[in-house]
Order: sequence, then structure tokens, then C-alpha cells
Amino acid sequence: MDLKLIDPQGGGGTFSAPDALFGRDFNEALVHQIVVAYQANARQGTRAQKDRGQVRHSTRKPWRQKGTGRARAGMTSSPLWRGGGKVFPSSPEENFSHKVNRKMFRAGMVSILSQLAREDRIRIVDEFRLEAPKTRLLVQKVKSLGFDGVLVITDEVDQNLALSSRNLINVEVIAARQTNPVALVRHPSVLLTKKAVAKLEEMFK
Repeated sequence: MDLKLIDPQGGGGTFSAPDALFGRDFNEALVHQIVVAYQANARQGTRAQKDRGQVRHSTRKPWRQKGTGRARAGMTSSPLWRGGGKVFPSSPEENFSHKVNRKMFRAGMVSILSQLAREDRIRIVDEFRLEAPKTRLLVQKVKSLGFDGVLVITDEVDQNLALSSRNLINVEVIAARQTNPVALVRHPSVLLTKKAVAKLEEMFK
């Protein structure tokens, strides 16, 4: 698979990428599964509700059992009452994680990369670095390469790149080991360094 190579000096060319990483068929069902699983595994159990034993209500019987014409009631904390406890309350210990086999995850990631390559949304660059930790420099560099919104994947993210990219909405810089399906799907274009391609090939082979 030949991918377009970008030269910061204005030149260009092609980069011979491994077919094992960019030449697979697209499996939509598998990609959907790993994207949903990745988002679910990042979810935290931060919500909590109270059951009838935790709400602050009196245990006094609201009215006598018989003779009032109303339905019998034991206490106001009943789930049937407004303000009462929940029957099956949410708890912070709730587990939202989805299990995905390692082989399936690798196949799904390769499927996404291959589809991005077929849609001409991947570019290769020798290296991607900044001289100083300034957001303005990163914006200028991204625009000079012809991108508006882009996911940059490098072999390692140094401090300059990390500080320069953290306030940008449409530009994300991650290391190759942090590559995930949500980031690949979310951005319109992906910029890979040559060393990042080698690391991805080692990770997903």
C-alpha cells in the first residue's frame, strides 16, 4: 500500500506502507464493537441513587391500615411514593466495561487504518516536532501541511507537542501506543510519522 508522503519543504512522494496494516478489508460490525467497547471501558460509575433504606423519611405509618378508603401504606420511603427510594438504584460500583479479545481489537484497528488509507485520509511525514511549546506554532505547522482538523500519531509525544496541542479542539497529538479507535474515527485526517508506522505494525501484527 502506497501512502502519500508530505515534505515540510513543499515536496512530496509516496511511502510504501505494510499491507498487513493498511491493506485489510473493512469489517463494519467489528469496528462498531471495538468503538463501543472503548467508550464503555472509559466510563466511570459516578452516579448514585438511594434505595428506600437510604432516603431520609420517617418510618411512621402515614395513616391507619383500614377505614380511610385509601390504599394501605407502610411508610413514605416506599418506591411507589414521590420522593421515595429507588427499586434498583444506580451505584458508583456499577461496571460498564465490555470485554473485547486482543485479537479482535487488533483486527478492528487494522480495519480502521485500512479504510482510512482507502479513503485517502492518511498522510506520512518523516518526523513531527516543535521548537517551543506554543500553540500558535502547532497551528501554523498543521496548516502548512494542508490540514484543518487532524490526528497526529508520533512515536513519542514530547513536552512541546503535549503543551501545544492540549487547547486545540480539532488537533490531537498522541503517541503510537495510545492509538485508539475513537480517535481514528473522530478526526477527518490522520498524520503518521515513519517511526509511528513501524510501532503500529509491531503492535497490531
